[in-house]
Amino acid sequence: MRKLTSRGANVLAQTLLWPGVSDLTGSFRLYKKSVLEDVISSCVSKGYVFQMEMIVRATRKGYHIEEVPITFVDRVFGTSKLGGSEIVEYLKGLVYLLLTT
Repeated sequence: MRKLTSRGANVLAQTLLWPGVSDLTGSFRLYKKSVLEDVISSCVSKGYVFQMEMIVRATRKGYHIEEVPITFVDRVFGTSKLGGSEIVEYLKGLVYLLLTT
């Protein structure tokens, strides 16, 4: 279910935002300090949407983004925090970015 949700979120974001990366929902990210300071100052989102907003705004500002693939594995312990309210927040964030970037 997590993989399906992640793929769906990425397809939707790719279609609407053209972020310039293949995966907005999960990865390890490094930012140069100057880039981080520039981009983070314009971000307003929290939670899952924050990482998407960082990438979209960095791309719009012309910063180069390099991706390193990760392996998506099923959890061994605990449960996913992703629920209906997080999905609604993601969709609201997607619309916000569509209208503001």
